[in-house]
Amino acid sequence: MNEPQVWTLIGVFAAALFGMLTLMSTMFARLLNARFDSLQAQLEAQIGGLRGEMNARFAKVESQINHLDRDVQALAKRVFPD
Repeated sequence: MNEPQVWTLIGVFAAALFGMLTLMSTMFARLLNARFDSLQAQLEAQIGGLRGEMNARFAKVESQINHLDRDVQALAKRVFPD
């Protein structure tokens, strides 16, 4: 264990090990980031579609309530004339 070549090889292998560890952790972080971005895009698309559908249904309910209000006012004028 006293020879310089052994210590050189240990240093080279340690540097290679840390280099591979750094490379793998960087690649894993990029992979996770890409997956989360994809998931976020899918969720935004689904929520946007749901928002549009809900707005359409709320508009329909509001329209029905307006028609009902108009009918009630017509009945009230007929039943309770001024």
